[in-house]
Amino acid sequence: MTNDKKFSANAILALKEALSVIYWKKEHLQDFIKLTLENNAIVATLNWNVTKRESVNELISRMLNRQDIFRDDLMNLFLAVTDFDDFGNLAFWDEDGSKTKKAKEAVNRLRAQTKGYIERTKEQDEARKRKLESDKKILEKKSLNEELSVLKNRFDAIATNTNFQKRGFELEKFLYDLFLLYDLEPKGSFKIFGEQIDGAFTFQSTDYLLEAKWKSQVNAGDLAIFCQKVETKFKTAVGLLITIDGVTPQAISPHFKSIIIMDGFDIVSILEGRISLPDLLFRKRRKAIETGEIYLNIHSL
Repeated sequence: MTNDKKFSANAILALKEALSVIYWKKEHLQDFIKLTLENNAIVATLNWNVTKRESVNELISRMLNRQDIFRDDLMNLFLAVTDFDDFGNLAFWDEDGSKTKKAKEAVNRLRAQTKGYIERTKEQDEARKRKLESDKKILEKKSLNEELSVLKNRFDAIATNTNFQKRGFELEKFLYDLFLLYDLEPKGSFKIFGEQIDGAFTFQSTDYLLEAKWKSQVNAGDLAIFCQKVETKFKTAVGLLITIDGVTPQAISPHFKSIIIMDGFDIVSILEGRISLPDLLFRKRRKAIETGEIYLNIHSL
């Protein structure tokens, strides 16, 4: 069998023989062929009131005559039969093991006839799959970069807004879209028993409560209030505080163990593609667990 448009005669004969003996019951063979072929309507048009060998001969002959339609399906048959290794269906009718032996020998003959071609075909298929996957990743990366560019323009526009209340609302919407871009299941702002929570999201099966601030550096009191909000919710919840202007030097306390902190530099690093939001979240939380540090510069991670 050569790597051109013509199937070799020996390979065709070996395929017919193997198909005729790998199943004992016709209905099992029919099911196998139907599941293998894309254009499987042909199976119902075959004469199954004759021997399996005759039905198979009719099938292959008709497929060869219309390779414009069935060439890919012929290759599917070759691949399926050369990969065939479960002969258990023959056991009930095979007291002396001869039927199983004959089927195995037929499949092995087909493998011998098609070995080089099948290997090249599978290698080509794998190469095509890798190329498609690479192209897909390139497109996804391009799309992500374009989305991040749009978000960065929004972020820069928000920074110029001197109306602090309006800037806060715009920041919430911006963060919602940023988290949505990374499939982090964001939820908008909500209130619980009078408490204002800026949002929530889920990352690696952990629920996070989100609070965002952009008017001044966050102090110890702000952190304490947010920690209390987080710790009075579900035990496994974690808090993410995003403070664009950072925190005061005296703000961090060893008692704050339920939150991690991002600042404006972190957000800009994400928007400029230097690190992804999920990767930054993972690193910050891991560092907090390992060292107790809830606020570290991205370069320290």
